[in-house]
Amino acid sequence: MVLEKLGDSLKNTLNKITKAIFIDEKLINELIKDIQRALLQSDTNVQLVFDLTSKIKDRAKEQTPPGITKREHLVTIVYEELTNFLGKEAYDLKIAKKPTQIMLVGLFGSGKTTTAGKLAKFYKKRGHKVAVIQTDTWRPAAYDQLETLAKDVGVDFFGIRKEKDPVSIYLAFQKKLSDYDVVIVDTAGRDALSDELIQELNQLNTAVQADERLLVVAADIGQAAQKQAQAFHDTCNITGVIVTKLESTAKGGGALSACAITKAPIAFIGVGEKIDDLEIFHPQRFVGRLIGMGDLESLLEKAKEVITEQDAQDLQKKFLKGEFTLIDLYQQMQSLKKMGSFGKIMEMIPGMGSLQLPKEMLEVQEEKLELWRHAMDSMTKEELEEPDVMNAERIDRIAAGSGVSIGVVRELLKQYRQSKKMVKLFKNEKDIQKMMKKMGGKLPQGMGF
Repeated sequence: MVLEKLGDSLKNTLNKITKAIFIDEKLINELIKDIQRALLQSDTNVQLVFDLTSKIKDRAKEQTPPGITKREHLVTIVYEELTNFLGKEAYDLKIAKKPTQIMLVGLFGSGKTTTAGKLAKFYKKRGHKVAVIQTDTWRPAAYDQLETLAKDVGVDFFGIRKEKDPVSIYLAFQKKLSDYDVVIVDTAGRDALSDELIQELNQLNTAVQADERLLVVAADIGQAAQKQAQAFHDTCNITGVIVTKLESTAKGGGALSACAITKAPIAFIGVGEKIDDLEIFHPQRFVGRLIGMGDLESLLEKAKEVITEQDAQDLQKKFLKGEFTLIDLYQQMQSLKKMGSFGKIMEMIPGMGSLQLPKEMLEVQEEKLELWRHAMDSMTKEELEEPDVMNAERIDRIAAGSGVSIGVVRELLKQYRQSKKMVKLFKNEKDIQKMMKKMGGKLPQGMGF
C-alpha cells in the first residue's frame, strides 16, 4: 500500500477530529503536532513540514464557512493544504509533437530502466507508437533488461551493445525516430552525481534536446532525495519527477518533498513491481487515498482499462435480464486481478481506506479468488453456463481436478448464488441507478453495473 505508515498516521489524526466533542484551540494544536510528527517520521523536509502546518493552523483559526461544520472545515483544510504541498494539480505531460522525446535520469538503483518499460507500456496502451533507446553504457545488464522489457511490452528497441559513447548511440538512430509518437531515452546512472555523470548527461541532453527530462527517484532514499533532485535539476533542468517504490515500506516523504524544493512536479508514481504499476500523479487523488477518502476516479480509470465498453454493456444487459453465470463471475474475477491487489483497490474506494483493514485479511481474500479460478478452470462449459446442474459427484470431480478442497468449490457455488440473488434485486436500470446514488455515485457511461 502506498506510504502505508504515513497514511495510517494521518488517518488516525483525522479520526480525532471526527470523534472530538469540541473543536477548540487545544485540539487544533494537538492535531498540528500529530501531523508534524507523521510527516517528519516519513522523512519530509523539516522546514517544509513547519511551513505546511503553519498554513493549516492559520486557516483553522478562520471563521467556518456557512453550510459545513467545524469538523468538516478542519478536515477540508488538511486535505487542501496537503494537496497544495504536493503540487495541487496533475502535471500535464502532453504528447504534442512527433516524436515527443522523454529522457530519464537518476542514480543507480532508482529504477530508471524498469520505469522506461512502464512508460512505454503506459503510452502504448493509449494508442501511441513508442520506441525506447538504451544509452546506459555503464551497467552491464542495462541493454538486455531494456531489450527484454521492450519485447514484453511490444515496442521497438534501439541500442548498440558494445558502444561506449551514449551520444553516438542516440545519433545512430536519430533519423528513425521521426516514425514514432513517443521516444523514451534511458540514461546511465552512478552511485552519486559525479562530475563525470554531469558531463555525460550534458552532452546527451544537448544531442537529444528532450521535450521532457524526468528524474527517476526511489521513495526509499529519504531526505537525500532533496540534494539529489536539486543537483540533477541544476545539471539538465529537469521538467518533472517519477517517484518509484512507493508500494514498499519506504517512508517516501523525502522524495515527495524533494519535488517541492526544486519546483519540479511529480509526473508519475510507481506503485508496484508489475509493468502496469505506473500512475499519473494526481495530488488530489493521492491525498484522498492517503487519508482514507478514496480515489474513485482512478478506480474507474483502471476498470475501463480492463473492461471494454462492449463487455460492460453486455454484462449490464445480462444483469437487467437476471442472467448471470459462472462464466460472467470468472470474467469479472479476471478483470479484478488485472486492476491490482485487493489492498490497492480498497484504498481507492471512498470510506474503505479509513477502515484500515488488516493486510492478512486482504491477502486471504486474494488467495480465495485464486482458488476459485483454479476450480472454474476444471469445470465443463455446461457447468459454467448452468451451475445449477452441480451435484456431489461433479463437485468431487472438480475438486480433484483443480487440486482444491471440496469446501472451496462449495464456497464458490455459494458465492455465485448470492451474486445471482443480488442481480435479481435490480430488474431495470433505474433500480441500479438508485442503488448507485445511495452509494454516493452514479452509473458511469459504458461501465455497466
